[in-house]
Amino acid sequence: MRSCLPFALALTGLLASCAPAATTTTQPAAPSPARVATTPTAPTAPASPAPAQSFTAVAPLSATPVRTFSAAPAQVTDPAKTYRAVLKTSRGDVTLELLPKAAPVAVNNFVFLALNHFYDGTRFHRVIDGFMAQGGDPLSADTSRQAVWGTGGPGYQFSAEVNSGLRFDRAGVLGMARAQSLNSQGSQFFITVAPADFLSGSYTVFGRVLAGQDVLDKLTRNYNNAGPIAGAAADTLLSVQILQSP
Repeated sequence: MRSCLPFALALTGLLASCAPAATTTTQPAAPSPARVATTPTAPTAPASPAPAQSFTAVAPLSATPVRTFSAAPAQVTDPAKTYRAVLKTSRGDVTLELLPKAAPVAVNNFVFLALNHFYDGTRFHRVIDGFMAQGGDPLSADTSRQAVWGTGGPGYQFSAEVNSGLRFDRAGVLGMARAQSLNSQGSQFFITVAPADFLSGSYTVFGRVLAGQDVLDKLTRNYNNAGPIAGAAADTLLSVQILQSP
C-alpha cells in the first residue's frame, strides 16, 4: 500500500488559503514613569545560564541494515530521556528533536528502525516544492525498483497519534506518512518545507527540525501535481544517528 499525503492539484492555492489575513496592530504607548525618589540599590550579579543539555549517541541494535520485521517493535526508548535524530543525507545533515510525549509509539518506532540501520541508503522519493520531503521507504534503497517506491514498509503497521496541540503550520515539522487508513503508519515519514496546516489533525506529528532546514531546501524536487518528475534523481538518506539525553 502506498504511503502518501493528500496533495491538491492546485497546491499553491491550497497553501495560500491556509495563510491568515494580514492585520494591523497599534503598539500601546509605554506608561510614563512616576516621579518618586528612590534609593539606589547595589547591583546584583546576573543569573548563571542553565547548562546546555548534552546528548550521546545510542548504540545500534544491528551491524547491518535490517529492512523487514515480523511485528511492531518492543519499547526501546526511555520515557525519562529526550531524543534527537541526525539525518545524514547526500546534501548535508538535518538534526531533529523527537517528541515522545506527544507521539510515543511513532518516536519509539522511528528510533527502533534507525538503530537497526533500516533507513540507511534509502531515498527521499517524494519531494514536492512548497510542501514536503518524504522518505523512509525501504524499497527506495534499490534503484531497480523505482516504479514501486512509496509502497514499502517495515512489515507491520500501527495507528496514528493525532495531537490537536501540534500542527503542520510551519516548515520543519516531522510527521508520519500513511495510506488512507489511520492504522497504516509504518516506516515512511515526511518533513514540511513550508506551512501545510491542512494536514493538521489528520497526521501524526512526532518531531521538528532543530538544524538543517537549509539542507531540506537543497533536496531535489522530484515530484509534482502530475507525479514523478522525469530525470529528477532522488537524494539519499545515508544514515540516521540517534542521540539521547543523560
